[in-house]
Amino acid sequence: MKNKLFLSGILILGLIIAAAGCIGQGTEKTIVIGTMPYNEEYILGHMISLLLEDAGYKTEVKEGLGGTLINYEALKRGQINVFVGYTGAFYNTVLKLPALDNWDPNVVYSEVEKGLRDQEGITVVTKLGFKNNYAISVPRTWAEERNLTKVSELEPYAPSMVLGTDIEYPTAPDGLPTFEKAYGFKFKDVKSMEPTLVYEAINNKLVDVITGYTTDKRGELFDLVVLEDDKGGLLPYDAIIITTTSFAKDEAVISVLKKLEGRIDDKAMADMNYQYDIEKKESRDIARAFLISQGLIKN
Repeated sequence: MKNKLFLSGILILGLIIAAAGCIGQGTEKTIVIGTMPYNEEYILGHMISLLLEDAGYKTEVKEGLGGTLINYEALKRGQINVFVGYTGAFYNTVLKLPALDNWDPNVVYSEVEKGLRDQEGITVVTKLGFKNNYAISVPRTWAEERNLTKVSELEPYAPSMVLGTDIEYPTAPDGLPTFEKAYGFKFKDVKSMEPTLVYEAINNKLVDVITGYTTDKRGELFDLVVLEDDKGGLLPYDAIIITTTSFAKDEAVISVLKKLEGRIDDKAMADMNYQYDIEKKESRDIARAFLISQGLIKN
């Protein structure tokens, strides 16, 4: 009898271990994806979800969980498994690394990848291909009349110009202080406001120049032109997928996520944001259409 019970116990234990293995490898594994509370984050969260579901995984998207730090802490606590962040935010807000005289995107990425891995136990899975950078933007006609294409060319006009920007940029270590050091000039005045209002402000001539965003199509709607950051005065925000080092050991999941490597350029992301903001399409539908167009999931 004891031998039968022992053998039965081994059989049950074997079944439990096998079941646990299935949860790690098959469709019963639920992967939780965190997002920040705005357009492209919703789209990217669902893009990751759809890609994983196509590979047989169950997913949950936590929309608008919070900003970089909230998602980051949730990741470290195991409340989410994956989220899309930005190198500039990790460099400045998470790792608190010193400002560079020139914001070389490759240097920033390298420092972030190394710092997250060595100090935080976080793995950068891949770059998505686009940057959600600040973008110094002015009215197109104004720039064309003066033949301006680069930020450095604003120097003779800056003393009479008012800059419109978000609330954090004027004092953030990676913001206006670094910009002024890189370019050697200051604007006449700076008006801080919610990010969603900067485009309206320049359209209504309340400011002369703004820090727009490279993946925001509203610049085109208001006929603005983005000036080239020719002296590297703007911190780069490369979009990256991150996870914990322990979760990254699941090679099957990581291979699915890596399918997005370099797939989304600035224009593609801006177009998707436009569909969400202006055309009022659902984020999941936008994500699905993009993945199908790239041949990454079945129609």
